[in-house]
Amino acid sequence: MEALGRAVLDRLSLNGDETVLDAGCGSGRVTEALIERLPQGRVIAVDASESMVAAARERLGDRADVRRMDLLELELDTPVDAILSTATFHWIADHDRLFERLRRALRPGGQLVAQCGGERNIARVHRAADEVGAREPYAPYLNSWRGPWNFSSPERASDALERAGFTDVHAWLQPVPVTPPEPFEYLRTINLGAHLDRLPPQLHEGFVRAVMAELGEPLTIDYVRLNLDARAT
Repeated sequence: MEALGRAVLDRLSLNGDETVLDAGCGSGRVTEALIERLPQGRVIAVDASESMVAAARERLGDRADVRRMDLLELELDTPVDAILSTATFHWIADHDRLFERLRRALRPGGQLVAQCGGERNIARVHRAADEVGAREPYAPYLNSWRGPWNFSSPERASDALERAGFTDVHAWLQPVPVTPPEPFEYLRTINLGAHLDRLPPQLHEGFVRAVMAELGEPLTIDYVRLNLDARAT
């Protein structure tokens, strides 16, 4: 995820003295790389998770202004020059409101460069999880549950960005298959975390191993990333 985020950062056109918002900073790994690109600039990093904000503050210290904030309620005193976001937008159901808030946070002509899960992202993993989740003893917790994800298409994302006041919109999908070296831990900590949050702890290991059996070997995670480049009007 960090490597993907750094590739998104490379798409930002920066002189080094801008103010940039990291929208969904997580633990601050990509934010740290952004700071290196702004020797005379300023970084504002926001995330909705209290634990992630704490981790980012510990990592970044006073090198960034780290704030706990829901992007759907984003408000900044002064518009920023650019917005970077990695692996965040697919956790937000209302993209119309999200993009409207981001547009308000950008100065006219400012850049938005983002990447998130796109249409059919980890579709095989979710299909296997749905099949296992429909069985006992998991069905009471997972049957018919469809999760919090919003994996948008380039067309839907482009339309939402334009409605929000962005121009020069470019949106595209990028398949990024990953074969993790430790499949059980990878699925447990990254791909199936939302599922496990709904299950009692004693069912966690059995669920992950059942999903692994459905996926077969070698286990490849079928990531599809949605890339977004746009400018504020």
